[in-house]
Amino acid sequence: MGSKYTKRYTEEFKRDAIALVDSSGRTVTAVARELGISSSLCGAGTAGRRRTGSRAGPVS
Repeated sequence: MGSKYTKRYTEEFKRDAIALVDSSGRTVTAVARELGISSSLCGAGTAGRRRTGSRAGPVS
């Protein structure tokens, strides 16, 4: 059965995780694994910026 506790991340943490993907040239999955988070947390931010055309990075 699922946990009643949902882990919340600060906006700063999310921005830092996305910046790490952009600056490192590594995949979203690799960065997320290193940070111990879901790849969807990093992927959602990078995909949103790619749709709007701001700072497009490597597609994973």
